[in-house]
Amino acid sequence: MIKTQVAIIGAGLSGLYAAWLLQRAGIDYVVLEARSRAGGRVLPATTTGADLGATWFWPGIQPAFSRLLAELNISFFSHQETGDMLFERTMDAASRHPGFVASPAAARVRGGMSQLTDALLARLEPERVVMDVQVTQVKQTNETLTVRGHNADEQTVILHAQHILLALPPMLAARIAFTPVLPEPLLQAWRNTCTWMAPHAKYVALYSRDFWKEKGLSGEARSSVGPMVEIHDVSEPDGMYALFGFIGLQYNVRRAMGDAALIEQCRAQLTRLYGPDAAYPCAEFIKDWAADPFTATSRDLSLQAGHSVPPALVDDGPWRHAVTGIASEWSTAFPGYLAGAIDAAAEGVQRILNER
Repeated sequence: MIKTQVAIIGAGLSGLYAAWLLQRAGIDYVVLEARSRAGGRVLPATTTGADLGATWFWPGIQPAFSRLLAELNISFFSHQETGDMLFERTMDAASRHPGFVASPAAARVRGGMSQLTDALLARLEPERVVMDVQVTQVKQTNETLTVRGHNADEQTVILHAQHILLALPPMLAARIAFTPVLPEPLLQAWRNTCTWMAPHAKYVALYSRDFWKEKGLSGEARSSVGPMVEIHDVSEPDGMYALFGFIGLQYNVRRAMGDAALIEQCRAQLTRLYGPDAAYPCAEFIKDWAADPFTATSRDLSLQAGHSVPPALVDDGPWRHAVTGIASEWSTAFPGYLAGAIDAAAEGVQRILNER
């Protein structure tokens, strides 16, 4: 049995950042993560530096995120958009148009966004971050919270805490059995909050050179044909060359096809758009977030995507000072974005500090 002041459920960006803030404030914590890895929706394509999960941030409007990177000595660079872009409306030929630079400008972390989650994890006490524990129940008795879950071997894990920070999507948090039961309007709001990235599948192809640049192309493309509907150059300045795409097929179609067939179709699309060099990637990766049980639920696939922000805490009753949602979807400033994860985590930790 484990005892702590704060139990953090989820070791994605919000959970790791909250743990680091608590550690610096001298508050005892334990992080419970259902996966066998930390990072949540931040996921690298092995050691390539390419991201299969959350990828971009916007320094011009998200200064707190930029400051965090600087504090952790993590460098970033502007997302590459120079050159013409392609529009594929039919299978026969893509039209070419002058590209545009988005404003505010997007940026990416050098070496991939996992540089951030890895840096935070490295600053935490290893014994306080417990992997492979899926939390299923939280019971409150005499102001003590008993958190129950099970590990990969189906063994019961029990933790006692005074406060819980929910660093997992609201829809997954609503599946935890709380005793006494959380207010139904709150649970309903959580169940109706789309999980950011949950419906998406992403494909990345790595190459030995950026041959599209040789043709004056930015690597940006939009397609009505697919399977990818939006394509970006996600190369890095020092020799990692890659193209990345959001797959537009519905999840049931992707599941019926299987990853191997889908990868083949994505490669064929890049070859149509960028020429025969695209047919020979050094490596290919695919991640279907809709198939990830610790990200998506079947309900995520039926709700219309959006950024509505649900209540992060209970206004009254026995749970009022006991539980706070801190995943990105709970951020009022940047719901669903990386900057939203640190925003919501900082607010949740500050609430705990204010109540000490």
